[in-house]
Amino acid sequence: MSQMPQQAALPKCPSCAEPLEPGDLFCGACGYDLSQVPPPPRDQPTLAMTGAADVDWPDPEPPGPDSAEPRTHRATDVPGTDSGGAPLPGPAAASAGVRLDRPSEPEEYALQAPDPRAESATVCVACRAGRVDGDGYCENCGHAQPRERDHMERESGPLAAVSDRGLRHHRNEDAFAVAHTALPDGAPASVAVVCDGVSSATRPDEASMAAARAAGDSLLATLPLGTHPQAAMHEAIVTAAQAVDALAGEPDEAREHAPHQNAPACTIVASVVTSGLLVVGWVGDSRAYWVPDDRTAAPARLTEDDSWAAQMVAAGLMNETEAYADERAHAITGWLGADAYELEPHTASFKPDRAGVVIVCTDGLWNYAEAAEELARIVPEDAAERPLHAAQVLVGHALDGGGHDNVTVAVVPFPAPARGAGSA
Repeated sequence: MSQMPQQAALPKCPSCAEPLEPGDLFCGACGYDLSQVPPPPRDQPTLAMTGAADVDWPDPEPPGPDSAEPRTHRATDVPGTDSGGAPLPGPAAASAGVRLDRPSEPEEYALQAPDPRAESATVCVACRAGRVDGDGYCENCGHAQPRERDHMERESGPLAAVSDRGLRHHRNEDAFAVAHTALPDGAPASVAVVCDGVSSATRPDEASMAAARAAGDSLLATLPLGTHPQAAMHEAIVTAAQAVDALAGEPDEAREHAPHQNAPACTIVASVVTSGLLVVGWVGDSRAYWVPDDRTAAPARLTEDDSWAAQMVAAGLMNETEAYADERAHAITGWLGADAYELEPHTASFKPDRAGVVIVCTDGLWNYAEAAEELARIVPEDAAERPLHAAQVLVGHALDGGGHDNVTVAVVPFPAPARGAGSA
């Protein structure tokens, strides 16, 4: 039978280096299994140095006048080849100062791969050179960069909205939601919600965003179930109010110790447009206007402000011109928020007898076009076909007028076109 090859005795343990005795199978110090040690590799035979016999070695030069020893030869005096078999440069190359052990350098070197962080870094909108740090400021010129909410545009099927920070405010405290859905009978429905954060409250930007999202989601959930649009609108405003209330997030005792920090608050205005019905709902002083495609027909304001000026006019104490000229005109008497006096959602429904558009906006727009007739003059005639363009034009009008406030505009065509019609 065959036998395992005998392994040569090891002088010391390969694990702990302790001396070993001949015949040991395990190290007496560490217990290492010596049978696991692989046999040493067989020695490769040394190449015979016979190449020198083929070389025509030159005879030594005779000794010089100052020495009795013959002069030795330099390596370059003897021809040779490199590892690839090519002849080595001769003495002329060596005397020229060429390094024989260094390969020639390429004419061009490959560039280092770009730093992926530099590729993804945001470039400053002001100097177009510096990178933007995590706080939103340019590392080169220090310019604050625009926030995502500083300017927002969105289309949803046949309707669209635009929101801009304006020229005076340091942030955009407006928010909106636009969407389209279908009623149980398959009829189309367009939804637009616009909210304006109350600047005197804490975190007004969060309040407006929470309200817009909550109201929009509520309408999209209830309308397809067959809820009447006016009832769905009332429920959506209540849902939005609850979302803003939840932002307060602190006990009443904390607010008592810091009464100057009002709870987050905002106003809201929304519209639902179907094939034959127009519903609006609101709390505060954001507005909705009706502008018919036939500009010979009269436009109309569809909402009444919850404001000091509106109360003065309703009570007959001032006319509209006097009331809105007063510095207290824009003090609101209704809003969404934990410290609101009482939530009173307003809703109204209309059945226009002709095509047109609904303009849903914050006071950032209507401050520059308050009367319905004045607003209708700046609404493009093709607003129903190009709602995004129309919203851009209206926001631009407010900015051209001074842009003293955030401005948000939604343009909703009436009647709601069939699903998939979209805007041109």
